[in-house]
Amino acid sequence: MTLLRCSLALLALTAPAAAAAQDEKPFSVSGSVALVSDYRFRGVSQSNLGAAVQGGLTLNHQSGLYTGFWSSNLAGWGTFGGPNLELDLFGGYKTELAGLDLDAGFTVYTYPGGAKTTTFVELYAKLGGSLGPVNLTGGFFYAPSQKALGNWSNHPDSRPGDKEDNIYISGDASVGIPGAPLTLKAHLGYSDGNPGLGPNGTSIAPTGSYWDWLVGVDLAVGPVTLGIAYVDTDISDTSAAWRRLQPNFSKQPDADKAISNAGVVLSISAAF
Repeated sequence: MTLLRCSLALLALTAPAAAAAQDEKPFSVSGSVALVSDYRFRGVSQSNLGAAVQGGLTLNHQSGLYTGFWSSNLAGWGTFGGPNLELDLFGGYKTELAGLDLDAGFTVYTYPGGAKTTTFVELYAKLGGSLGPVNLTGGFFYAPSQKALGNWSNHPDSRPGDKEDNIYISGDASVGIPGAPLTLKAHLGYSDGNPGLGPNGTSIAPTGSYWDWLVGVDLAVGPVTLGIAYVDTDISDTSAAWRRLQPNFSKQPDADKAISNAGVVLSISAAF
């Protein structure tokens, strides 16, 4: 009788846990939409210093694996014809390592309907954690040698068919303001790759190597986040001209306004 009571009690204790495990779905979907006053990729405008609509979806598995896409409209420097659209496909794995958050994966940058030899792949690894109230993330991004990153159009060193690689190292920090729905944020990045124009007039390290940075603040209003950020790079007009980047590297039709100059970016976004 005692054994029966113990068995019944054990079943009663384990039943809720088993039910919860059954209710937990192995897959979940998350996403975001945003409107920005300027689409800056590593400090350089991809929307001709104009507005862009952006959004994406991610399919997550309880194991830590994920895959998804992100997209934005383009203008000026960032266009390759077609619908002037960037579509990034990505996949990766998130886990905890020594108390830190590890995120490793890849991104395939594509430009549907645009010029050929523009798609390229980049691998990444990010490690994040907290130092008191401050959230910190360090990232390392590596794009192996590919034609889309090659030195094809940088006179006098043009080499049609050339393949180059690219490295990007980043650091991000954010801290919430106690008692207020505000978050301060900062970013610092360093690019090292092909100095000049790729096969279709663009590059992710247009002057070979450069720094980019950002400081800003986000305001949470219910499910919506309003943001403002100051963005800049150390790319000088002289360097851009010497690398034969003009007029591609300027706001059109204002050829004297480089798209890597300092600017303020406003954003409104929502995550779900």
